[in-house]
Amino acid sequence: MAKLAANLSWIYQEVPFMQRFGAAAGHGFKAVEILFPYEAPAADIAAELKKHKLTQALFNLPPGDWSKGERGVAALPGREAEFSAALDMALDYAKHLECRTLHIMSGMIAPGADVGAMHRTFIANLKKACDRTAKSGLILVMEPINHRDIPGYFTNTTDQVKKIIDEVGAPHLKLQLDLYHMQVTEGDLTKRTERLLPITAHVQIAGNPDRNEPDIGEANHMYMLDVLDRLGYQGYVGLEYKPKTTTAAGLGWAAKYGIKA
Repeated sequence: MAKLAANLSWIYQEVPFMQRFGAAAGHGFKAVEILFPYEAPAADIAAELKKHKLTQALFNLPPGDWSKGERGVAALPGREAEFSAALDMALDYAKHLECRTLHIMSGMIAPGADVGAMHRTFIANLKKACDRTAKSGLILVMEPINHRDIPGYFTNTTDQVKKIIDEVGAPHLKLQLDLYHMQVTEGDLTKRTERLLPITAHVQIAGNPDRNEPDIGEANHMYMLDVLDRLGYQGYVGLEYKPKTTTAAGLGWAAKYGIKA
């Protein structure tokens, strides 16, 4: 049975950030994920997690300047020191939040950028991050993101991420498999998921094509949750979608997974 994690950066927008933990727990969620927890002190978030008996399933390293369109710095030549500082901050938050999975965002391909240099920078930064966390029990993940939602994002396909994982060669560097993004870019969800499961540490879902609830749209994500069960997937499934109306109104599909609408 899928273990659902509420993404508090996407759902529960009806309430302020620090109230979303209680809202998620009230609907029966046992785990949450956050894009970037850094807007609040780690101790405050940790207190909310403890109060509501929630597991922090995942969060991202700092992305650079989000307001200027930056979506990570790990593959950006010349930003190595910034990546190291971002890793420091994320590791500190992970310790406080007892979070075991961190998403490393690669970054954007600027016009005229040397993609080969970006690849080499990304590999070097990932190797350093993996060396630093080798004995920590942490899992580091990368996510392919479609170019319709984020045009120019460096890690765009599952094949690309798999090759990077193979090149880095660290056992705790894994794939964050977002089925919404994979449907947009590659499709063939079941067969790709079957092939990719051995390197998958975290899954996310949202309805295609409009990124609403996962039971809406052209892709059968309810079927894909059954596929994950059949394959023996044991990790969390993050709900990274935009509720069509309110969060509560759109949770009926999740009743079989212990979530109360």
